Amino acid sequence: MRKIFIAGNWKMNTDLQSAKDLAAGLTQVDASNVDVAVIPPSVYLSSVGTVLANSPVSLGAQNMHSEKSGAYTGELSGTMLKDIGCSYVLCGHSERRTLFGESSEWVGVKVAAAHQSGLLPILCIGETLEEREAGKVAEVLIHQLDRGLAELTPEQVATTTIAYEPVWAIGTGRTASPEQAQDAHRMIRSRLAETFGSSISETVRIQYGGSVKPQNAAELLQQPDIDGALVGGASLNAESFTAIIEASPQP
Repeated sequence: MRKIFIAGNWKMNTDLQSAKDLAAGLTQVDASNVDVAVIPPSVYLSSVGTVLANSPVSLGAQNMHSEKSGAYTGELSGTMLKDIGCSYVLCGHSERRTLFGESSEWVGVKVAAAHQSGLLPILCIGETLEEREAGKVAEVLIHQLDRGLAELTPEQVATTTIAYEPVWAIGTGRTASPEQAQDAHRMIRSRLAETFGSSISETVRIQYGGSVKPQNAAELLQQPDIDGALVGGASLNAESFTAIIEASPQP
């Protein structure tokens, strides 16, 4: 059975003190049956990591560059993130794709670089409302998934998390129904099986992201192909994030 994985993406929110306070509020969370990570702004990674030391909560970064070093002003390498205690890194979040023009091919290069740096990537994929209404959900998801994993070995794929985030549900208050989310997750797992084999596809964890909150978490997490959540706004409050963690089904 795949272990549930709940991650909180703080995006460009919090200041230093509120970031440390939020992290402190999570240090006693019961993570005996679930993996938990928080993904703060990069400038607070070290401070949040210090607060989380010896807790069950892992640290993740919101982005990285594919090169280990060089003349890339403003960028951070995977080795730098690993040095300050990161275990995970987001790759291809929809905001990176739409606001900063990151292509699926570029995302795939970063996913491979994350593995080479000793980080576990969370590959984000998802369709816009226009793409869903045009009947292109499968086309979009397969395109982003295939290119995001193109540089990996099967063993690396097995330890990559996929986050299905319908763009129309991110930060809008709209949430895919459990049935819609499960359909997309099943489609993703089927494509993994076609490409890498059933043993790999049954190992890969696929999170759902898109206005996940305590009120809808349990129903989403009970779906057979949903293995966790990538939480946005609700992760900025320790009480609501903890409630989502506690909504995870028990093995």
